[in-house]
Amino acid sequence: MTASLISALDPAHGLFLDGRWRAASAGEFTVDDPADGRVIASVANGGPADAVAAVGAASSAAASWAGTPPRTRSDILRRTRELMVRDRDRLAALIVAENGKSQADALSEVDYAAEFFRWYAEEAVRVEGRYGPAPTGGSRTVVTYRPVGIAALVTPWNFPAAMATRKLGPALAAGCTVVFKPAAETPLTAFAITRLLTEAGLPAGVVNVVPSTDAAGVVSAWLEDRRVRKISFTGSTRVGKLLLHQAADRVVNASMELGGNAPFVVTADADLDAAVAGAMVAKFRGGGQVCVAANRFYVHADVAGEFAARFGKEVEALRVGPSADPGNGIGPLISPAAVEKVTALIDDALARGARIAARAQVPAETTGYFLAPTVLTDVPADADIVREEIFGPVAPIVTWRERDELLAAVNDAEAGLAAYVFAGDLQDAMRLGEAIEAGMVGINRGLVSDPSAPFGGVKQSGLGREGGHEGLHEFTEPQTLSIDWR
Repeated sequence: MTASLISALDPAHGLFLDGRWRAASAGEFTVDDPADGRVIASVANGGPADAVAAVGAASSAAASWAGTPPRTRSDILRRTRELMVRDRDRLAALIVAENGKSQADALSEVDYAAEFFRWYAEEAVRVEGRYGPAPTGGSRTVVTYRPVGIAALVTPWNFPAAMATRKLGPALAAGCTVVFKPAAETPLTAFAITRLLTEAGLPAGVVNVVPSTDAAGVVSAWLEDRRVRKISFTGSTRVGKLLLHQAADRVVNASMELGGNAPFVVTADADLDAAVAGAMVAKFRGGGQVCVAANRFYVHADVAGEFAARFGKEVEALRVGPSADPGNGIGPLISPAAVEKVTALIDDALARGARIAARAQVPAETTGYFLAPTVLTDVPADADIVREEIFGPVAPIVTWRERDELLAAVNDAEAGLAAYVFAGDLQDAMRLGEAIEAGMVGINRGLVSDPSAPFGGVKQSGLGREGGHEGLHEFTEPQTLSIDWR
């Protein structure tokens, strides 16, 4: 089934410009299944010339799309969401094939991704403005919100559907045309969503897709083009900083959703059953390859042993293996390099005195990029695995006793994307949450993301927000009309 789905996408003609699928100037690149390393597709490899052509198509469609009634834009997004629901199983199969996440996680991602189109279909008709007298008299002020202009969207591989819709939804709702580069590891899902947008009635040139292994060349071409007025990037902090430097040269409006290092705090009076259940979701959803994944566990010393035992038992029960088997809950990492990086972090922690408290089994016959889900205890607070984003299925546990020391350790990080707090006293949990330097905090739950809520971080975790009302504002610019009123 998956092979036929990929064939129907015709990925060798995966460059989508001005409503037409075509081959690319730089030939093709291959996409692997991380469960076994097998090549599953050859994909059009766009280059800087294709990037410039994409901007041309977006520019030609910009005035018409900006002038399209909000209700019409809303209807297209709503229909696309309905088509995603119709094709839920097919989209999930593509995610499993190119990303490797479990079938359950892939289906959940499709549902989540589709909700961004529903949310922004509703937001498209509610772009606010305001009118009122100037305080000094003599004039009236009208404030309107206009599309920011052509938007360059750059998405990562870990959520090939949701990261696309979380950017496409608000951009299209606001009236922006788009040039879009999906991750080279996972372009197929982006192709499928683009085809659904077209089926829903999206006009030619409004969305233009440039898959590429030359990310720097494509994105630089966009940032150097005076017609591009917005970049929305999700990815590493290192790359985000480089893009911000480039955006500064032309003062391009920039949204950045960058790296995380989420703390997971458990207090002495926490409901341990709830904390363990939350930890399983926060840590192992997507195999830990999630920017908001719990990265470092701070458990009160009075309950650390019991928490580790209960948590470890759940981790040891995880089924690891190719996601083609729906019984497997943890799939492979995205690449051999990812396995090497996480393994090095584990080895460093063990060398510093940490110990393996629990570990799931990886079947011996697997040939892909698998790494066993692991719980580490006795982890020094300054170990690399605590201070760096893991992006894999490993949970290091650090113990704490004093609240001030806990908050100092939690906030001693350059990243501030997400955090999790489990406490028996809700008011205490709220106080802790407000004291943590993070853009999002899960209180007694292992999820923080919702299309209706702003998603983003503080410090070096990024700029701006996606989702919620705020996500639409990222793709608009306010304009003031000052009207003589004597």
